[in-house]
Amino acid sequence: MARNALFAVLIPLAGAMAMAQNQTTSDNPFFRDWTGPYGMPPFQEIRNQHFLPAIERGIAEQRKEDLAIANDTRPPDFANTIEALDNSGELLDKVQGVFFNLSSAETNEEIEAISRKTAPMLAALRDDRLLNEKLFARVKAVWEKRDGLGLTPEQKRLVEETYKTFVRGGANLDKAGKERLRSINSELSTLSVRFSQNLLKETNSYRLVIDKKEDLSGLPENVAAAAAEAAKKAGLEGKWVFTLHAPSIWPFLSYADNRELRRQILTAYTRRCDNGNEFDNKQILYRMAALRAEKARLLGYETFAHLTLEERMAKEPARVYGLLNQLWTPALSVARKEMAALQQMIDASGGNFKLEPWDWRYYAEKVKKARFDFDEAAVREYLSLDNALQGAFMVSSKLYGLKITERHDLPKYHPEVRTFVVEDRDGSHLGVFLIDYHPRPGKRVGAWSSSYRGQRYK
Repeated sequence: MARNALFAVLIPLAGAMAMAQNQTTSDNPFFRDWTGPYGMPPFQEIRNQHFLPAIERGIAEQRKEDLAIANDTRPPDFANTIEALDNSGELLDKVQGVFFNLSSAETNEEIEAISRKTAPMLAALRDDRLLNEKLFARVKAVWEKRDGLGLTPEQKRLVEETYKTFVRGGANLDKAGKERLRSINSELSTLSVRFSQNLLKETNSYRLVIDKKEDLSGLPENVAAAAAEAAKKAGLEGKWVFTLHAPSIWPFLSYADNRELRRQILTAYTRRCDNGNEFDNKQILYRMAALRAEKARLLGYETFAHLTLEERMAKEPARVYGLLNQLWTPALSVARKEMAALQQMIDASGGNFKLEPWDWRYYAEKVKKARFDFDEAAVREYLSLDNALQGAFMVSSKLYGLKITERHDLPKYHPEVRTFVVEDRDGSHLGVFLIDYHPRPGKRVGAWSSSYRGQRYK
């Protein structure tokens, strides 16, 4: 009787779970073609719960495609090996293009949890491909006879880059080396996610709250107004809030007369993830550095810098140091002159202290005003975001004939995002350009460019 009752409970429960899974699958935008304008991601339909099932299915499909190529009984050639590899992973590319961009520009606790879960899964997938002996044997066979295949320059480069990717990914290692590399890559993927998430959380956790108007002395009106609005959003109406995001901290350091407050906010900025708290990254950095060094040696490189720079313009650390050493002497000379000028300004204004990092921007503004009658705040009205965009678009039009038109009817992942359609001089469509310039809690610090959907030719 008890057993029957248990089955009576479990069967409906299993059915409900299956229905929920099927509903998630059928409603998942990543599992269907994007037929909206320009094939853009349907941001308005994508939910956090769609990512993990899509990533898991994408990984499974990628593995299936890789195994099919590796087990192909036909002699390896460009089409059935190199081109097949290049065309594989369509679903995974599709979901990663959205997920990784949103994890940088519009993250939240759910997305961060998915990142932590999927990072080692994706690292393992990459290793499964690059360390697959049968797959590498086919790639190597095409690479060895590349000069006699009648390939176009583009095809030949793809062959060479594919082969190089496998070699740099450990394809030539012995069994023990491959296993160690897998372990290193898995741990590095997890540490990298933790590092980035800690930095974002530490940046967002700090705020300088000012409740006395006299502490706003020196700040332009627009800077104070923005701080008042930030305080209002934080439930601190009647006060002023400054954060570690660029539009807040840098004007404060440039204009705030209160030296102690300048010290506090810059110290908080430079000590991010170095405070011995839950977001401290020191041990993560130590471990990442050790793992990267071991990985480089395992792959036959002297240092991780040698491994990384091989694919960069500099090619090797010696060239980087050569450039830095060329710049060091003249840069240091100029910096010392600037420091002397700033110290002179401090002394002239009655300051009885030595120049510190939190004084640099503040007194640099005063020196510019005294020497050149230059006021950056006064110039600001001529350098609005719209003016800067119009200037950039005008240059691209004159140089390349591009026509860039703002559209307000296209999908976007946040209200602050602006979308532009880009056309060639003949009116043909080139792409959609999304801009997202303002900081917010779910967006990592910095400036970068990326793509949500790349080109695919078949």
